Amino acid sequence: MKVWLKLLLMLICFVSFNNAQQQTANQIVEQIKQNLGVPWKTPTVDVFKTGDSTWTVKGIAVTMMATLDVLQRAVEKGANLIISHEGVYFYHFDPKVSLASLNDPVYLEKKKFIDEHKLIVWRLHDHIHIKKPDGIVTGIMHKLGWEKYQDKINERIFHLPQTTLKELASTVKEKIGIDVIRIAGDPNANVSTVAFSPGYGGLDGLRFFIQSNNVDVLIIGEAWEWETGEYMTDAIKENNKKGYIVLGHIPGEQAGMEEFTEWLKTFVKDVPVYFVPAKEMFWSIK
Repeated sequence: MKVWLKLLLMLICFVSFNNAQQQTANQIVEQIKQNLGVPWKTPTVDVFKTGDSTWTVKGIAVTMMATLDVLQRAVEKGANLIISHEGVYFYHFDPKVSLASLNDPVYLEKKKFIDEHKLIVWRLHDHIHIKKPDGIVTGIMHKLGWEKYQDKINERIFHLPQTTLKELASTVKEKIGIDVIRIAGDPNANVSTVAFSPGYGGLDGLRFFIQSNNVDVLIIGEAWEWETGEYMTDAIKENNKKGYIVLGHIPGEQAGMEEFTEWLKTFVKDVPVYFVPAKEMFWSIK
């Protein structure tokens, strides 16, 4: 082979390799949209929250919640694109009055870190939930090993072998890996039909969910105690077979984003992809 031809082939290989490494955040997100299998809706909270979507991605960190601790660990790994299920600045929707205008010190410190490290945060909330089946519920189901118990009609209902409320709570705590779990109801009550509602749930949806499916135990991430908490307190008083397990928002959804990370790796090959779990917020006195 002539020298000039060898040099040309080497140049083509170099350019191809270099281009493969130079994907922008926009290009990564477009790949996700194309592979997720759901029509993209607007309006949505699934948008870029910080940074410039045209910046080159050096590494991707997937997380449940983009806390400052998560962002710091993502930077340590060399990631500059953060895909977070929850928002980066504390609200589900952008507030009417910005925290910047209020000179909020917690917001300003976090923003300073994001700006200094040129972090791009993109949110993936709505579309992983509307995916069929729900990507978050599926991740939790696999973590618990409940695939064969899932209801054929309602993906959030599980018909488990009969157990006690205490045994069920202990199993969930161990398999998900939670330090703090809250349980209401008779620990010795026999239960089998379980409803799992990850993340936050409002009372209107949860109460019909419980009653229409003859649910023994409701497992949630979190809910307002003066609504769902009060309702479940009365449900337990009226029927001591009812149980209520509160995991916390992060443990209630984190396994879904962990599974999303592995899925993302199946088609994003040119940049490293990491799962950076958000740490459980609460601790208890033993």
